[in-house]
Amino acid sequence: MACAKLNPPGVALADVNLPRLPAAVARPVYDRSELRAGIVHIGLGNFHRGHQAWYIHQLMQQGLAQDWAIIGAGVRPQDQAMRDRLIAQDHLTTLIELSPEGKSAEVIGSMIDYLPIESGNAALIRQMAEANIRIVSLTITEGGYFISATDGGLDVAHPDIQHDIHHPETPRTVFGAIVAALKLRHTTGAGPFTVLSCDNLRGNGTIAQQAILSLAQHIDPALAKWIGDSCSFPNSMVDCIVPATGPNEIELVQSFGIDDAAPVTHENYRQWVIEVDFCAGRPALEEVGVILTPEVHAYEAMKIRILNAGHQVLANVGELASVETIAECMAHPLISQFFHKVEHEEIVPYVSAVPGMAPTAYVELIAQRFSNPEIRDTTRRVSFDGSSRHPEFILPIIRDALARGGSIEGLALVEALWARMCAGVRDGGAVIQENDPDWQRLSKTARESAKRPAAWLEQSQIYDSLAQDKVFAPAFCRWLQMIWADGSMFALQTYLKQVQHSE
Repeated sequence: MACAKLNPPGVALADVNLPRLPAAVARPVYDRSELRAGIVHIGLGNFHRGHQAWYIHQLMQQGLAQDWAIIGAGVRPQDQAMRDRLIAQDHLTTLIELSPEGKSAEVIGSMIDYLPIESGNAALIRQMAEANIRIVSLTITEGGYFISATDGGLDVAHPDIQHDIHHPETPRTVFGAIVAALKLRHTTGAGPFTVLSCDNLRGNGTIAQQAILSLAQHIDPALAKWIGDSCSFPNSMVDCIVPATGPNEIELVQSFGIDDAAPVTHENYRQWVIEVDFCAGRPALEEVGVILTPEVHAYEAMKIRILNAGHQVLANVGELASVETIAECMAHPLISQFFHKVEHEEIVPYVSAVPGMAPTAYVELIAQRFSNPEIRDTTRRVSFDGSSRHPEFILPIIRDALARGGSIEGLALVEALWARMCAGVRDGGAVIQENDPDWQRLSKTARESAKRPAAWLEQSQIYDSLAQDKVFAPAFCRWLQMIWADGSMFALQTYLKQVQHSE
């Protein structure tokens, strides 16, 4: 008896197959063979493809930006898997928009190459040194900037930075590769390029500039001066919820009749705000809704403090309570109330309005977006790398609140929930798998803090002077003791019973 043939997953994603895609799937209307590179993007994950690459694609759909195609790059060995998948499908990506009203798919083609992942980053340096590359953009995560815990500058003591200082021709880091490429451009007369950070850091352009100039100063002070005088580092704010891709997303893209090994799902909302500071030209991004303004910081602060900090309010307690997604956290009575109380009472007072949006209205917008049941954004993904996210998203708000005499009870509870989560065991006893680059140290400290809560705050690279603060430290220790004794849900109930703080 002959075996039954399985139905194929769909049309294999490739340039030659674009005309064969189902009629409901949008696709490039431009000739991809005519595109010319103008951007190298380092850190090419789901977010970049669902956000910045989409904006460039939209310009190309209008017949614009044909010389601003994207070349992908990575500096970590784990980037190789993504490179392999994208090369096999001509660097095309299916984007699936997940709206509460339904789903839709489009194939974008703004990326035309992905550089080899190799020790010493020679291919990346050569490509960035080409005169046609006018923007180098970054999504390397908050932890990729080598920020010193002591002074906020570049951590020059880090082994990878030390390597780049002493071996500048074969760098390990993104910043070492950028400095090496700029040295070549200076020598050949190719001129400067714009470094455009798209990471969730307040003042991300300034931080990137600081890292590059500091490293260059250690390597070649004259080069550092030329970079500082010639290159530009605009600050930016990026916003779109883009979950990780797993088996469910692969099955979803197949339901559209497409065989795509690296699809991207995303919410039906995007925003990109960029400082007007480009030294070598730029695409006409304003034509596709990007806000170009000299005042990015208010947008940054609103998004980072309300959305990114809000994610941390939800994710760690969600992990402890075995709530799988952010949307399910928002549907959970206690966790949702916790989110709204912390946002309105302890975060909104330290956020300024932006044109057309008050902080309280933004909280409600974020609550709607987080509640979208079509977005399966896991608490595990959102809580990943807390050792970078909490110092960037939560602790600055705590410091502002302490300086102004505001309540920090809820935010202290957020920090205690993170500490408890890092112990690696949920309230119900299930194991939490490693979820931070520094997980082993965090877990050891978290377990110690079960008996001595102050041990968690003694991580000076995270908490610095907050460990001795007479308001924050006792609140944190009280909440952590309560969580260990009575569980995370009891702690939330206790917090929610508290009367709103009045100054």
